[in-house]
Amino acid sequence: MQAFILVQTEVGRSSLVAAAVRDVAGVASSEAVLGPYDVVVRVDGADESGIAEIVARIQKVDAITRTLTCPVAEAPTDAPR
Repeated sequence: MQAFILVQTEVGRSSLVAAAVRDVAGVASSEAVLGPYDVVVRVDGADESGIAEIVARIQKVDAITRTLTCPVAEAPTDAPR
């Protein structure tokens, strides 16, 4: 199961947070972005419980003020390309 975690950080800390989050087990990618959220993180977990454990580890990173978890909706395997 995959999810995107949208992260808000303290002002001026997005690059540092993105780099620190990359070291969290279960994180597939972490990028500083512009907009209402400061960092977008993609995580891979076995199930919802696994995703929740990864999010809990991410939330321990210094300078994070808020997170929003967006589970990936599985696309049908027969969808046209």
